[in-house]
Amino acid sequence: MKRRLLLTMPLWLSLGSAGSALANAGKSPGYTVSADQLQQAVAKRFPLRYPVGGLLDLNVQAPRLRLLPDINRLATDMAVQAAGPVLGRSYNGTFEVDFGLRYEASDQTIRAQQLRVSALRFPDLPPGPAELLNAYGPALAEQTLQNVVLHQLRPQDLALPDAMGLQPESITVTHQGLAISFVNKPLR
Repeated sequence: MKRRLLLTMPLWLSLGSAGSALANAGKSPGYTVSADQLQQAVAKRFPLRYPVGGLLDLNVQAPRLRLLPDINRLATDMAVQAAGPVLGRSYNGTFEVDFGLRYEASDQTIRAQQLRVSALRFPDLPPGPAELLNAYGPALAEQTLQNVVLHQLRPQDLALPDAMGLQPESITVTHQGLAISFVNKPLR
């Protein structure tokens, strides 16, 4: 009996100290992801190339993320280059999108959702191809960012909350990054 108590003591002490720290802070358990961590994770997935109807190709560079805590969303600006036989030369532009976030429990990831295209701008592009790109803009945004993984929680990130019977619930965009709150797991 004493031996079992001694073997489990480090676990109970760590749970107890974490619990008291959370109680002293007056907050529910949480996890934070900095803006830099988000930017690095997204940058790994770019550049991307999209053919548009066999007429031109769009090359999308790594997005620059912006935090929008007032509306609990993220925004991004992406440099885009359009080139192809229909254009005769390449044109540089920008693509602006904002989106919400969701937690995917199956792989412990934070993903983009509910995309809204703010603007697709090619200042020097002739009107005909510009209309084509504006028509394809929302679909391009969907392909580029819908469900893109912005962060993946590691097993060690979830070990303590899991031991306390908690799971991630909501994601809040703050001025510093993302704050993920935890709630009690449902009883099985």
